[in-house]
Amino acid sequence: MRARARLAAATAAATLLIGCASGPASSDPGPDRSGPGKDGGRVLVFSKTAGFRHDSIPDGIAAVKALGAAHGFSVDATENAAAFTRKNLARYDAVVWLSTTGDVLNTRQQGAFEQYIRAGGGYVGVHAAADTEYDWPFYGALAGAYFRSHPAVQRARITVEDHAHPATAHLGADWHRTDEWYDYRSNPRERARVLASLDESSYSGGTMGGDHPIAWCQASVAGTAGRSFYTGGGHTKESYAEPAFRQHLLGGIRYATGAAHADCRPERGHTPLFDGSEASLAKWKQAGPGSFALKDDGTLTSVGGMGMLWYADRSFGSYSLKLDWRMSGADKDDNSGVFVGFPPSDDPWSAVHHGYEIQIDATDVPEKTTGSVYGFRSADLAARDRALNPPGEWNTYEIRVEGERLRLWLNGVLINDFTNTDPARSLRDGHIGIQNHGADDEVAFRDIRLRELPTGRTAPEPDPATTPRTGTGTDARTGPTVHGSPMAQGGPAGDGGLAAAGGPAARGGLAAGGGPAARGGLAAGGGPAVDGGSMAKGVLAGDGGLAAKGVLAGDGGLAARGVLAGDGVLAARGGFAAGRLAVDGRLAAGSGGASEAAGPGAR
Repeated sequence: MRARARLAAATAAATLLIGCASGPASSDPGPDRSGPGKDGGRVLVFSKTAGFRHDSIPDGIAAVKALGAAHGFSVDATENAAAFTRKNLARYDAVVWLSTTGDVLNTRQQGAFEQYIRAGGGYVGVHAAADTEYDWPFYGALAGAYFRSHPAVQRARITVEDHAHPATAHLGADWHRTDEWYDYRSNPRERARVLASLDESSYSGGTMGGDHPIAWCQASVAGTAGRSFYTGGGHTKESYAEPAFRQHLLGGIRYATGAAHADCRPERGHTPLFDGSEASLAKWKQAGPGSFALKDDGTLTSVGGMGMLWYADRSFGSYSLKLDWRMSGADKDDNSGVFVGFPPSDDPWSAVHHGYEIQIDATDVPEKTTGSVYGFRSADLAARDRALNPPGEWNTYEIRVEGERLRLWLNGVLINDFTNTDPARSLRDGHIGIQNHGADDEVAFRDIRLRELPTGRTAPEPDPATTPRTGTGTDARTGPTVHGSPMAQGGPAGDGGLAAAGGPAARGGLAAGGGPAARGGLAAGGGPAVDGGSMAKGVLAGDGGLAAKGVLAGDGGLAARGVLAGDGVLAARGGFAAGRLAVDGRLAAGSGGASEAAGPGAR
């Protein structure tokens, strides 16, 4: 349950009558609540109509109440728009707009609901919720798309695009059902994560062409903290008696209330490496003992170990890798991982010694547990724990590799930011693989997909609402670090560097020219410098390197006669050179030219 202030139910009942009605009413008879009142939160079902009224609304209300009773959340239902006040809405984790139509809220009520969403409230839109409040742009963004038209009720084929979201994790690749299929005035794909789409060739009257989303979610709307889920199903009474549709609705409610987590950022351009079919495994190879079993639901489940299934067809350099994973939940202590950046080999230990493992393990030490770069860097544990689904439920990793930088998102939340400095390893070119750890470790994977990124520039950042603003992680080599990087005078730091006078630092290097120094300067990649580096005129010294007149040494590089070394990148009087060594003030032969263009400092 969210940590929002909630008024006592008695106080709210004294000031506002909230009830459940099957038709429009000028006043409600009083509170009508169901469910055992467990720690699963509270949901408000709102079903006021100012246009067409669906006769399935009572069935929908009954279904949500039954789901609440079975899954531990309380349910109130109303058609009274007076329920939309700041104080009353603060009692709820999510509001379900159940086939509402037309203009149902006045300006003051709209403002209260918008503030509720901005404060982290959840929205669930069902069917005709898209036929509501056409003149309220915030609502349109929240719903994701407005209704345009529909053909007759008929059976259709739904393609499930996301198998990790709780609203669709129970479904196979296809879902066949009968409903009234809406066309929408716009396509929500650019701003929402599409969970399922209609195959217009499977029914008559669809007008959206080859891309027809029918269910989607959003992690943030207009920069707010609120969550949004919408499904176009639910026109018919029979929908609410279908087990699969009820589970679909339950998953959407659980996501909106924050009881379950998912990556609801828009996803574009990823190509399947494993799509659940046997044919897609042709380019993968098993290294070492054990194996992975392909199940009928399109999942790969680890069997025995210790080995690794790796994508042998080709290596990758700059990319976004996304995949869904689930621990079995039997003993809550399963173990696996995702390997990146390793050379081709039939020996799984080659990946251990020459690549990096993104760990999946609920119970190990910080630098070896879920979300860590195994043995090298812990995840931001607070952010990870807020985003992690428990064993038995699906999670989604995005591993984004650019140059020697690796960032990790869990269910859409950034939880790790690591830069390789080990000369024996490189993330710039390597293979990917998934680990089968041992006989007692059962972890399932599905929907492994990859999008290659332009080399030499950083891909667009996710919505800030999905990225923790603060937090801590632990580097196995250097101790605690602030999530992101230290900053001086408000300047952003990139890849773990210190920024001085507002200037960004690139690739772990230090920005000089007025940079602050405290009693001997700050060290890069190793903590405070004490009697190790010399400091002159506010210059920073790192790892025992010499600093003189604004020239910095960082991360173990050698600085002499005005040359800066950091993370393998050297700077001479402000200019960066990639892959060169500095010896007695001269640049040794290596890769030529300036540092990775103008880019690294622009992160």
